[in-house]
Amino acid sequence: MAVLHIVKHSPDASQALRRCLARVGPSDSVLLIEDAVYAPASDAALRCAGKIYALLPDMAARGLTRNPLQGDVEYVDYAGFVQLVVNHDKVISWN
Repeated sequence: MAVLHIVKHSPDASQALRRCLARVGPSDSVLLIEDAVYAPASDAALRCAGKIYALLPDMAARGLTRNPLQGDVEYVDYAGFVQLVVNHDKVISWN
C-alpha cells in the first residue's frame, strides 16, 4: 500500500519531518508543503526509503529556489500535488 506523507512544518520548528522520514517505506512518498519546503533549501538530511517532493508554489512564496545539492528531491506544482494524492492509497499529514 503506497502512502503519501505530507509534512508542513519546518525542520527547525518541529520534529515531524524527522519522524516521518524514519517511517517511510519504499513505495511511499513524502510531500513537503508550507514551511517544510525550507528543508531542501537547508542542510537538512532528506534520506528515506521513498521519494521526496517539494511544492514549488510554497517555495516561491518563501523566496526559495531548487537546491541542486538535494538531487533526490523532485519539485511539483499544484497539479502534481493532486496527482500524488491520486497515485497513493493513503494520505497521512504530519504535525
